[in-house]
Amino acid sequence: MIDIVAVLRAEDAVLDFLSVLTVPESLHRQDEVHEVREVHVLLGDTGEHLVLPAGLPPAERLAAVARHIRPVDEDAASPGPEALATLIEAAARGAEARLWTHSPADTRRGRGRLGRDAAAAVAPGGPAVLHAVGHSPYLQFISDLDRPLDRAGVEAKLAFVNRHCGHLLRTDSAEYVIQTGRVHATERFFAAGSAEERERLFALLASLDEDAASVPDPWEFATSAYEAERLDRTVAWIAEHCPPGSGPLIEVGACEGALTTRLADKGFTVHAAEPNPAFRRRLAERVADTARVRPDALEELAAGQELPGAAYLLIEMLYYGQDLTLLDRLPADLVFVALEPVTLATRLTPWLESAPHWEKAGETPLVAPALETVCGGRAYLSKRGSVGVLLRRTGA
Repeated sequence: MIDIVAVLRAEDAVLDFLSVLTVPESLHRQDEVHEVREVHVLLGDTGEHLVLPAGLPPAERLAAVARHIRPVDEDAASPGPEALATLIEAAARGAEARLWTHSPADTRRGRGRLGRDAAAAVAPGGPAVLHAVGHSPYLQFISDLDRPLDRAGVEAKLAFVNRHCGHLLRTDSAEYVIQTGRVHATERFFAAGSAEERERLFALLASLDEDAASVPDPWEFATSAYEAERLDRTVAWIAEHCPPGSGPLIEVGACEGALTTRLADKGFTVHAAEPNPAFRRRLAERVADTARVRPDALEELAAGQELPGAAYLLIEMLYYGQDLTLLDRLPADLVFVALEPVTLATRLTPWLESAPHWEKAGETPLVAPALETVCGGRAYLSKRGSVGVLLRRTGA
């Protein structure tokens, strides 16, 4: 058996995979073999292939990896599935092998992409793939294999970081800084059940970048009890203040239409704006002739002022640093805003206190916080709750 560790950068091999590099398999299986097996380390950022022969002492293995530690490089990226397939095939050499790599949901997007690409690079019948949970502050994973390090193992990991990664302890780079939570005393791994599971894990952490749309319904609106309650309560809240027939609603950031279709079903006229092309295609297919689809983002709608309506809907989308003064230029006197409570308190409320053109006409709790599983039960996370705020233009 050959172990292949595919990582973005050299330090990752120690931070997330020390138990693979240095701990004899016997200590995991309780058999009588005590030799550390052959390990191949593939460095995605440089394309290098390190071979750590069977029996090479742990200290020498770590020294071999340390020689490849590099400065912070914000441009470091996965070489892609094809290049990784070539590296993996060269490492396995047709022998029985296991591939260890990053989680597609690692919050450090370079690592997440490499983990997704490495798994995609494995041909049918190729090495079994195990993903390290890695850095995942927003998800709790249900792992398939946990390897707690003993004190000597933890000390070896800390010594490696202090001796070879001092620049990563000091860096301001969120992608590369080494902090306590990124140095694991127990290394946890899972085997993704399918390519779809890996793609969903990757998309779930993509936020607003293009990767969020790489799978349909990345936030699982169609299957989530929490999201269904949130959307249904949002429709009821809108209808209380702006019933069907009052005029068109302009929904900003409509995504794939989970809210749009509910509004249309209640008899509302909806203009659904979605700038992401992949989401917009799915939105158009879903709403067909029941709503009008536009490509505009909030900034474009405010700049053009060509789409007046009874109200604008900014539902769960003011999380990304948008300039709130854009609301002044929206051609409507009502704006429905929904946000999780902390963002409401720290972002919208302070702005509203000094906004000359808007007043809060009402505030409605839409859904309480809850814990919910995602990606077929592979992980779970906290849904933060949602509060609706109705803004009315004052005419000042």
